[in-house]
Amino acid sequence: MTSAAPQPAESPVRSLPWLPIAWFAGILLLTYAPVLGALIRQWNTDDDMGHGFFVPLVAGFIVWQKRGQLRALAPRPNWWGLAVVLYAAFQLYIATLGAELFLARTAFVISIIGIVLFLFGTAWLRELLFPLCLLFLMVPIPAVIYNRITFPLQMLASQAAATALSWLGIPVLREGNILEMANKRLSVVEACSGIRSLLSLSFLALVYGFFFEKKNWLRTLLFLATVPIAIVANASRVTLTGILTEYRPELADGFFHSASGWVIFMVALVILIVFHRVAVRADRMWHAKR
Repeated sequence: MTSAAPQPAESPVRSLPWLPIAWFAGILLLTYAPVLGALIRQWNTDDDMGHGFFVPLVAGFIVWQKRGQLRALAPRPNWWGLAVVLYAAFQLYIATLGAELFLARTAFVISIIGIVLFLFGTAWLRELLFPLCLLFLMVPIPAVIYNRITFPLQMLASQAAATALSWLGIPVLREGNILEMANKRLSVVEACSGIRSLLSLSFLALVYGFFFEKKNWLRTLLFLATVPIAIVANASRVTLTGILTEYRPELADGFFHSASGWVIFMVALVILIVFHRVAVRADRMWHAKR
């Protein structure tokens, strides 16, 4: 008679402290309601922040996917989390006095981080670190930083487009961010700087890397690759607009101009995915030769 092999003990599934969660969630929403309302309105009106609606949804989906690992972890409340929540409240107070939107909005995310640490401990915070940090991408960057980024991007896009148009034999004269052409004057304004593509592509690169790549250095490489990809994609869009202007000036505005932005962005996303596959193959080949 043979004895059955002992089965490994399953990790106990622990119930969540729903009452403290509900209490903190209610206080958080009540405190930050004006901040969140203004943030959602900006998502709806600011084309640069069109991805803002998707950030909390994606972060919530990642947390939902991790529910099995989380329920197997023993909650170990950490009082340092309460200190983080109090710091976030102080930051909100300072931001309210100074009418500083960025500090007020990031205080909301910091509060969530503090609540997770206070109620569940460092193990939960470590498990949820990526989706929690991802929430910072739903906050628009400060105007002073935004302006410092957009102007160089405008100059770079206009210079690259002028060079490409000259190579194609299309006469163009560049003055700063203005492209003087035979049939039309093109102005590479802030909306055409490429910051919109850069912000959205950076968000997608982080999410794509999380779901489809396990190595942290490749995830970092994907995120960094969004900068040159977005710059090249935006310069290509300005160049395409210049080509349309040369032959049919009416196509440089309206629907075709907006549609070209979406097409170029999708091309940039495909380039990012292809870049990832090439990087993975190169990494495998390098390890195979060792």
